[in-house]
Amino acid sequence: MTKEVGQNIDELAINNLRVLSCEMIQRANSGHPGIALGAAPMMWALFSRHLRVNPKDPEWSNRDRFVLSAGHGSALLYAMLHVSGFDLSINDLKNFRRFGSKTPGHPERGHVPGVEATTGPLGQGIGMAVGMALAERTLAARLNKKAKVVDHFTYCLVGDGDLMEGISHEAASFAGNQRLSKLIVLYDSNDVSLDGPASRSFRTDVCRRFESYGWDTQLVANGNDVDEIDRAIEKAKKTDKPSLIEIKTTIGFGADKAGTNAVHGAPLGEKGLENLRTRLEYDGPAFTVLPEVKAAAETMIENRGKKAHDDWRKVLDDLAASDEECFDETVAVLNGKRCLNALDGMTRYESGAEASRDTSHKVIQVLAEKMDNLVGGSADLSSSDKTAIDASGLLDDEHPTGRNVAYGVREFAQGTIMNGMALHGGLRVFGGTFLVFSDYLRGAIRLSALQKLPVVYVFTHDSIAVGEDGPTHEPVEQLMSLRSLPNIDVLRPADPNEVIAAWQQAIDSVDHPTVLVLTRQKLPVLSRTSKLADAGVARGGYVVSPQKGMRPSGILIASGSEVSLAIKAQERLFKLGEDVSVVSMPSMERFDAQPQNYKDQVLPPSVRRRTAIEMGSTRGWERYVGLDGTIVGLDEFGASGAMDDVLADAGFTVENVVLTFQKTNVTGENHLSAIRL
Repeated sequence: MTKEVGQNIDELAINNLRVLSCEMIQRANSGHPGIALGAAPMMWALFSRHLRVNPKDPEWSNRDRFVLSAGHGSALLYAMLHVSGFDLSINDLKNFRRFGSKTPGHPERGHVPGVEATTGPLGQGIGMAVGMALAERTLAARLNKKAKVVDHFTYCLVGDGDLMEGISHEAASFAGNQRLSKLIVLYDSNDVSLDGPASRSFRTDVCRRFESYGWDTQLVANGNDVDEIDRAIEKAKKTDKPSLIEIKTTIGFGADKAGTNAVHGAPLGEKGLENLRTRLEYDGPAFTVLPEVKAAAETMIENRGKKAHDDWRKVLDDLAASDEECFDETVAVLNGKRCLNALDGMTRYESGAEASRDTSHKVIQVLAEKMDNLVGGSADLSSSDKTAIDASGLLDDEHPTGRNVAYGVREFAQGTIMNGMALHGGLRVFGGTFLVFSDYLRGAIRLSALQKLPVVYVFTHDSIAVGEDGPTHEPVEQLMSLRSLPNIDVLRPADPNEVIAAWQQAIDSVDHPTVLVLTRQKLPVLSRTSKLADAGVARGGYVVSPQKGMRPSGILIASGSEVSLAIKAQERLFKLGEDVSVVSMPSMERFDAQPQNYKDQVLPPSVRRRTAIEMGSTRGWERYVGLDGTIVGLDEFGASGAMDDVLADAGFTVENVVLTFQKTNVTGENHLSAIRL
């Protein structure tokens, strides 16, 4: 292909992408033409010259990753994926944004072939791209000792909105400190945001900002110059730092209202679409990829990607022939090897007391020994949340095989980076901070759940028992808030044996994130949990301390540290003539998913005198205690002081639990009548 012909093909392909994207938006009467028209040249330059993907095998482990952080540009991405040969048909494009289609309003991982990450909440895409680049580097350092089986780039397209978000600062700072040289970010710099000129709120010199983080930066002055973009990407691939390429574009290029916010998020209209075609001198049929464009894409994207994939397969075949054991281990890691029942051999506790964060730390060491693909980290709190893998050092540019990620005080970035590492594949990822700071990374947790990622969040300092640190560090609403997220398992274990069981459930997960909620204070080992906890935690709730008679006169339901309080209250109530059972409920989600007959065994419907006990918001416990029940909880902020004083003031005492239970609806029966004396 001569340079002149190549330039003509580039222009034709870019305009084909522009028009096709706007046709999709017009047909849906919804979408964002501004980015599709402005960023099409950089998208074509990346896919046709650099991105190594195999559209016929989109999950090939050594493919390059591309994350559209500016997820509102989904129409352009879908058009590009279709042109590239991914399993997206013209009919799929015609059904853009329609219910049940393969082309939803924003990119969704696992739903759209070729989409690497679910994006749309601005800024999170760059964080996930950082995680992917981090995963690539550590897997390359571990697996490339005898053959180069992991060697690819991570690309990310961001807009002004992404870079306004605080998460972009956290993630970019982390990436610069890590010197993630195979991370390349394309910045669609059009100086316009949804409400108007970006200068209304954003005058940052982005290149200087990223340079201060330790990035390599370049400026492409003409966002329509494919060759200039191509050269910039090629240069970025050779630096020893992460790269930002600022590409100056015109939002809505070619549209009637180009260069203004009016073209950001509204269809062009039929007349506007006609005017766009005229300005672009494009006369191809509607919803069509021109034969010349299809042929160029097949050669420049599909065939190039297939060759790269075939070459990689030969490397693997040669490895299998020369070192079968190394080959088997490499394939196992790349396929996301698991270690089922990893904690079966861990000794259960029969007595004593231990903070659940300390038990968790012991579990992590056992898991790390059995799972060499386990990587942890913390938001500058590993000495407090006890998440360090003791046998390993930090994971950084000088120690790429380390297994402890120092995220710094960047909780939101931590969550998005963990998501990116999980999306990349090959690693099992966990990370910790205090429960009260889960609010900082809430958006990332939501995307973990939405993307069905088995990320493990370790949240310690789980209640007002934090004491002296006061209400700023004492979680109240966080626990119930996390439980309200779909597709997430929140586990709050009551003692060391429940911690072991909770970790087993977390590490066995394949399609949802897990939140482990752990204490700073010691928890006593409960008498029956060495035998009951594994099955009980797996089911979300179980009778940890049964009544003495045939039928309980009431039920105390609790989670975490409050289970031992409930058992003490049970003993006191028995002396007062009440024979109650105690239910430990570490996971509402798991318990709710059980068969009705099991739930009725744990919470017999005929036993309506129930009290729930938990150091957090009471909202949500109503479904278990019913209209006749009561709740010992917390619907106001905590206080600063010694733990015992704070707990007593909030009502978390045996005396108050007993009094609260006694306020349940009393039928007047002799509650000791069922006791077998």
